Amino acid sequence: MADILEEIINYKKKEVENFKKELAPTIIHIQVEALMSAHIPSLSQALTDSDTGIIAELKRKSPSKGWINEHCDVDKILTSYVSAGAAAVSILTDEKFFGGSHAYMVMGARKKLGIPMLYKNFIIDEYQLYQARRSGASAVLLIAACLSKSECKTLIEKTHQLGMEVLLEMHNEEELEYAELEPDMYGINNRNLGTFVTDVQNSFRLAELLPKEAVKVSESGIGNAKTVRELRKAGFQGFLIGETFMKSEDPGKALKNFIAQL
Repeated sequence: MADILEEIINYKKKEVENFKKELAPTIIHIQVEALMSAHIPSLSQALTDSDTGIIAELKRKSPSKGWINEHCDVDKILTSYVSAGAAAVSILTDEKFFGGSHAYMVMGARKKLGIPMLYKNFIIDEYQLYQARRSGASAVLLIAACLSKSECKTLIEKTHQLGMEVLLEMHNEEELEYAELEPDMYGINNRNLGTFVTDVQNSFRLAELLPKEAVKVSESGIGNAKTVRELRKAGFQGFLIGETFMKSEDPGKALKNFIAQL
C-alpha cells in the first residue's frame, strides 16, 4: 500500500502556499492579533475535569474508507455533541482527504459551544497555526510523523504564543522522544498514518513510556465503552473518537448512548 501520509504532506505543502497567495501572512497576522484578547477554553483542563474525557470528532471522510457521512448536518452534529456530554470537539479541516473545512471551525466558534475545539489537520507550517487561531481553536494537533523534532519545537512555541494548546500525536517508540518537548497533551495514535491500519493496543503499549503526570489522549480505533474504561485505567484522560459516532445517522445520539454505557 502506498504511504498515505507522504501523499498528504506533499499536498499540504502546495496547499499552504496557495493559502498564502489568497491571504498574505501579514494580513492573517493582523487579523489574529485583533482576536488575542478573546478567551478560549483549555482542552487539557477540560479533559482533566471531565468524567468522560471524550473528544467527539466531526469526521466526514477518510482516505482509507472514503465517505463516512457525506451529507451530515454539521451544525446539528456540533450542537448535539455538546448536549450529549462531550468534553470537547475535534474538527477536521482538511478538505481533500477528510472532507473537512475551516468553515466548520468557524461555525463552532460562532455557536459558542462552550467546550474546547481541537483544530485537526496536518500542520507543517506556522501559517496554519494562524488559520487555527482565527477560526476559534482552543488547541491544535501536531503530528510527530509529519515534523522534525526542531520543527515541532518551533510550532509548539508559536502555538503557545497564539494562546492555544498543543496535542502532540505520536505513534511508536521512536516518536516518543518528541515527548520531551513538553506539549500540553500527549496523544497516542492507534492508527498507522502510512497504512491507516488501526490497533488500539498501541495506546496500552506506549502509555507507560509517557510522563506519569502527562495529560494523555488515545486516538482512533475506540469503538466501545469497555475500551475507554480500560484506557482510563492505563492512565489516559482523553479519548478522541470520530468514526464510531459519525457512521451513525445521528452522531450526537450515538455519543449519548456511548456515554450512558460508561
